[in-house]
Amino acid sequence: MAHIADSAARLEGEHLLAALRWRAAVKRFDPTRRIPAKTWETLEQALSLSPSSYGLQPWRFLVVEDKALRQKLQAASWGQAQIVDADKLVVFAARRPFGAEDVERHIARMAEVRKVSPSALEGAKKAMLGVLGRPPAALESWVARQVYIALGTFLTSAAVLGIDACPMEGIEPAKYDEILGLTAKGYSALCVAAAGYRSADDVWSASAKVRFPVDQVVERL
Repeated sequence: MAHIADSAARLEGEHLLAALRWRAAVKRFDPTRRIPAKTWETLEQALSLSPSSYGLQPWRFLVVEDKALRQKLQAASWGQAQIVDADKLVVFAARRPFGAEDVERHIARMAEVRKVSPSALEGAKKAMLGVLGRPPAALESWVARQVYIALGTFLTSAAVLGIDACPMEGIEPAKYDEILGLTAKGYSALCVAAAGYRSADDVWSASAKVRFPVDQVVERL
């Protein structure tokens, strides 16, 4: 049985590495192809399972499907075609400002899911509230880092499922906030990811992946 488990682990490992080698920051999507509904549902679930410091999840993910909205966002994205050509567009937004009410909301959810009294979580709550003692700029930076963890989760999950995804920071966040009404919701756009299927003429996905060898980026101590 151990041999079977080892073989399965090797196959899974090979599948993961093959998916990551196949992944590319696609610049040209096929606008006629659609991601199957069940596959997209899985990707949304993967987003919701993204890790974050203390599990606080200071983010919101907006899946923009409305074509008129996408065209407005394209104008706030230096005209990049992925914004409108990809089947899906996910806007990764950070909680702004992040405050005590967000901690309270998370503690309430923890108590609900784990079926414990909120009072039993006072220690965890105190640690979480400690995050708020950082200077405003440091707190905003901390929140942004959590959002980028979710972006990484999304990109890896998409690759494993055979879905192309392109992370994009080339946007005007303030215009995104205005178009999507994010400020009123207490969030601010950081970046986006276009998802779908690469076009046959996308040269980026056809190019060899350039990475430094493992022994130059991983140091074992």
